[in-house]
Amino acid sequence: MTRILALMTALMLFATPAGAQSREIEGVIADQFEKFRADDFAGAFDHASPMIQGIFGSAENFGMMVRNGYPMVHRPKVFRFLDLKDAAPEMQQIVEVEDMDGRSFLLRYDMIETENGWKINGVQILPPPDVAA
Repeated sequence: MTRILALMTALMLFATPAGAQSREIEGVIADQFEKFRADDFAGAFDHASPMIQGIFGSAENFGMMVRNGYPMVHRPKVFRFLDLKDAAPEMQQIVEVEDMDGRSFLLRYDMIETENGWKINGVQILPPPDVAA
């Protein structure tokens, strides 16, 4: 019995449950959406990876890029988390976003784990899925 408890404890210490990892990633993305909704670009910028922060240099530059290039992210009406894929060394979270005009977009969030938790390492707008006629 002691061996079984020791093995279970070791597995719990060294394994990151997929559900917990998914919740952490979703939490980062959802919080960034909330920061954008409040025009808290500094807070949103905190969720960006060191590489992204280096590219944009400031929260103001980052905010301008999001407002101009990703308006559905700046002001989403609703969003929904879809698939989470392991694309080592990143995780890729697919998010469906509806903008304020009711248009739907699929976005791929490239996530990296840092010593400060999960960070957004890039966002790509995916082509809409093919619709059979």
